[in-house]
Amino acid sequence: MKSLLNDLLYGGDYNPEQWSPKTWDQDLTFFQAANINSITINVFSWALLQPTEEYYDFSTLDQIIKKYAAAGFKIVLATATAAMPAWMFKKYPEVARVDYQGRRHVFGQRHNFCPNSPNYQRLSQKLVEQLAQRYAKNPAIVVWHINNEYGGYCYCQNCQIAFRQWLKDKYQTTERLNRAWNLNFWGHTIYNWDEIVVPNELGDAFGPENTATAVGGLSLDYQRFQSESLLKLFINEKKIIEKSNPRALITTNFHGTPNPALDYHQWAKYQDVIAYDSYPAYDTPAYQTAFLYDLIRGLKNNQPFMLMESTPSQVNWQAYSPLKRPGQLAAQELQAVAHGADTVQYFQLRQSLGSQEKFHGAVISHANTDQTRVFKEVSHLGQDLKKIASKILHAQIKNQIAIVFDWQNWWACQHIAGITQDLDYQKTVLTYYQAFYQQHLPVDVIGVDADFSQYKLIVAPVLHLVTSGLAQKIGDYVANGGHFLTTYFSGLVNKTDQVYAGGYPGPLKKVLGIWVEETDALLPNHDCPIKFTAGPRIKGTLVCDLIHLKKASSLANYAAEFYQGTPAITENHYGQGTSWYVGSQLDTAGISYLIEYLKQHVSALVPLAAAAKELDITVRYHEKQKYFFILNLSNSVQQLPSTFLNGNFKDLLSSKIVTKSALPAWKVLILQQLN
Repeated sequence: MKSLLNDLLYGGDYNPEQWSPKTWDQDLTFFQAANINSITINVFSWALLQPTEEYYDFSTLDQIIKKYAAAGFKIVLATATAAMPAWMFKKYPEVARVDYQGRRHVFGQRHNFCPNSPNYQRLSQKLVEQLAQRYAKNPAIVVWHINNEYGGYCYCQNCQIAFRQWLKDKYQTTERLNRAWNLNFWGHTIYNWDEIVVPNELGDAFGPENTATAVGGLSLDYQRFQSESLLKLFINEKKIIEKSNPRALITTNFHGTPNPALDYHQWAKYQDVIAYDSYPAYDTPAYQTAFLYDLIRGLKNNQPFMLMESTPSQVNWQAYSPLKRPGQLAAQELQAVAHGADTVQYFQLRQSLGSQEKFHGAVISHANTDQTRVFKEVSHLGQDLKKIASKILHAQIKNQIAIVFDWQNWWACQHIAGITQDLDYQKTVLTYYQAFYQQHLPVDVIGVDADFSQYKLIVAPVLHLVTSGLAQKIGDYVANGGHFLTTYFSGLVNKTDQVYAGGYPGPLKKVLGIWVEETDALLPNHDCPIKFTAGPRIKGTLVCDLIHLKKASSLANYAAEFYQGTPAITENHYGQGTSWYVGSQLDTAGISYLIEYLKQHVSALVPLAAAAKELDITVRYHEKQKYFFILNLSNSVQQLPSTFLNGNFKDLLSSKIVTKSALPAWKVLILQQLN
């Protein structure tokens, strides 16, 4: 079994090949002054490593590795297969992707390779073989970074041929495929595998410039196929490296908010450590960033992850990128650590002088000095990370509440044609996450394959796609004493996007003790009042489910429309546990009240602190010790909860007992409980 990182890495993406060797010496000195201990190199160097198909040149990379290894730096070595050299496009045009409109791309950009191109597969694997044979046993290389930010789709002839075989392997016969996709609809029945056409704008297109088609099963399977096609590339590169060094730690960097192209849960099974690139915008709320970190941490059973990219200053590709305020850099990086990161890494260490990312922030700016505000803050954070490294590295997060976020379900939600166009799976999940976050009830964000038994409460908003196995798993979880909450648009379709007959929510009807007859779409800027039977009047938006009680009871009823007085929120006792169903999108007050109700019925729902809504409060466990992270991620002073003012908490960063209640803007406390 591979071990995790032995050090808390502090560094990031470095592109010394853009500079003369004289600059490398200066950079090394700068990095040491900034307490940086690692560099990520070779991310986009394929064209330099292989100027022609017949010739490789590792002389520059050899020098870089030798210099930084001798200085004691830890190296994250990329395989450079993320951006192809120009000669490859010229010699083998089929390596380039074809888009949804049927256009073959040309040299340029990134994410530009067809995952099913035999020539891309052959040439990328040969490059990785060369790299692995040369560097895999170098002790300075602590992580291998395959490709970079995988994503996107291709619709070329190679993909079409591979997709047909993928479907044949999955369904065995065209009859089974016809049933799975309901192809009798619109007379789409096929009789031969070569009649299958990949989604494209000239075929069954449904929706602008994306993978959607009028056949939901086709769209869903093509997303699965493309994710798996890219994953095969990763696995093949990983195997090559492991052949030279079976103990090598290997990953790739996930990105996005999150990335819709990849099933992260499937990919996580093949990552030795999860890596993530985080770029919150100026108006991204702190809870949304926290949600993404918790999602990433949850991909591999809450194993600590790598923050592989973040910005020390501005982000050039966002519409607006104000300067980070004093203290903001450290606070935002430590938010990742608070939620499970064991590294802090930047893009980029030295600012490029040209091309698209020349105004993206860096540790060493265009001013080429260590006297900038950003450099000094990077250096100060490096000192703080040294203070906490031994206590935080490999520290665990142990939560008893989980929220489900599932890629297959997300994809299925994208293919709901009708009822309301405003359904947003990610936004709905985030709404529930926000409510728990603001009440300082820490949660894990998990997939449907996670071990449910370790949680006291599982919340699964809009669980639209439910397999029979998942329905059984949920039923067993509740019957054995678990608590489960889900919402409208849940349990409607199976794994091939076929609706379950017999009333909604399909295979979840029994555990929820209800059935849903119809769903009313509420128009934009309209709502329906909902009255708790023993609580406040709140608002429902988006949709209203018309619910029939079987064994469940009503917690709240609609207070308007022709369904006035019928259930809007239900509760069902099932076995030793309890389940709840929410038939509308509740407003903030409604979700907050519902959580207050749940706190009275689920003993595990104990907040880490009272009040202090604007603070990010989490806890990591190292051996028998708790470390509380309290972050003020705002521009204004916030009040520290009284829980931490009893003289029993010492701040690891200042080594002082906490006595002051005022927490300045962007201030971070990492508190050790003394007794």
